[in-house]
Amino acid sequence: MRKWVALSALGLVATYLAGAHPSIIKGNDEYEFTYRVIAPKEGSRIWIPLARSDAFQMVRLDSRPAQAKRLKERSHGNDVLYLESAGEPVELRYTVARKEKTAFAGDDNALSKYLQPERLVPTNKTFRTLASDAVRGRVTALDKGRALYDHVLERMKYDKTGTGWGRGDAQYACDVKTGNCTDFHAYFIALARSIGIPARFAIGFTIPAETNEGKIAGYHCWAEFYADGKWVPVDISEADKTPELADYYFGHHPANRFELTQGRDLIVEPAPSNSPINFLVYPIVEVDGKPVQAQTEFTFKRRK
Repeated sequence: MRKWVALSALGLVATYLAGAHPSIIKGNDEYEFTYRVIAPKEGSRIWIPLARSDAFQMVRLDSRPAQAKRLKERSHGNDVLYLESAGEPVELRYTVARKEKTAFAGDDNALSKYLQPERLVPTNKTFRTLASDAVRGRVTALDKGRALYDHVLERMKYDKTGTGWGRGDAQYACDVKTGNCTDFHAYFIALARSIGIPARFAIGFTIPAETNEGKIAGYHCWAEFYADGKWVPVDISEADKTPELADYYFGHHPANRFELTQGRDLIVEPAPSNSPINFLVYPIVEVDGKPVQAQTEFTFKRRK
């Protein structure tokens, strides 16, 4: 609690710097976030991601179901809430202080983990060839990362029509050249890892900058790659949607974000039937061992 009070005393409220785009908040942001799940029936098993504090995000969980059990996901250390529902709504309420993210020093002891292929993020000859061509003439890892960022931005278009998008399938993104944020960043991560640049995935929500409270329609995800002893944040799908911010989104994540989990192919115990979990942002709900759709609602209110 002492650490949270110290952060709040710094006045971590929404900070708009001169010249900032209306969709981003630079500096700091502070808000309340509510994650609500309505399970379809009594006896549902539910897995819900739990946000964690780090150097850029101070999280206080103000309310959670008393009967829920906290699990530690073993692939990336995420926290997950597990419970068996009595058919009642499940609600988690957070208070969050978030800072704009720029390149930051990271622990290099675990870099090998971020070079390994994943089920939907391979590092095969196709990606090595594409990445090698994209970075030709670049020397440093930072310059190579920028070349891969530009390659994905030029090659892909944000488009959620058809089928196959939204799974974070790097091969799909490579072939179809369209998709959402998971597809953009899966493709980028596959390219980076294929030529020896560690890269990793994170997912959560964008907190609207244009209003101080309301509902959030859906999730958002982003990536980081390792260069010159630092993790460099990138958001290529947002750069595609707002080309005027393409330079900003290479090296920055704005303050109006809420990160829930990191990584792919997540493993928890007890495990849902779809384990390993592709990525975790929406709740996983099962009845009699079969996945079912649950109603969700995500809302925020900015603190003043």
